[in-house]
Amino acid sequence: MAQRVVVTLSDDIEGGEAAETVAFGLDGKMYEIDLNAANAKKLRKALAPYLAAGRKIPARIGAGAGAGPGAVGGRGGAAAYTHTDLAPDPAAVRAWAQSNKMDVPARGRIPKRVYEAFREAS
Repeated sequence: MAQRVVVTLSDDIEGGEAAETVAFGLDGKMYEIDLNAANAKKLRKALAPYLAAGRKIPARIGAGAGAGPGAVGGRGGAAAYTHTDLAPDPAAVRAWAQSNKMDVPARGRIPKRVYEAFREAS
């Protein structure tokens, strides 16, 4: 016997049927929202001036769960940022940290506190 599963998206703002899922990012986090055509248009219109003034960055392909920008990982609870296309270049962060007299290893993971200081200074 054949089965047919139908998935209906609901607009996350107003309820009712959604026309599309819109993905966007902010502050190093990616979001998805299901919207009807009118709400999708409103969102794009609201973001348009920021998109026009911003810089495009390469899209991440094949990212697994939890592998987003600013993801933390490591053994023994030693949190460190995972390098992604959205994260700063580790060599640049290391050079900046050394020039600012911060304790940073010559090789290996760069501590989260160093990345945070780099972002604050940028």
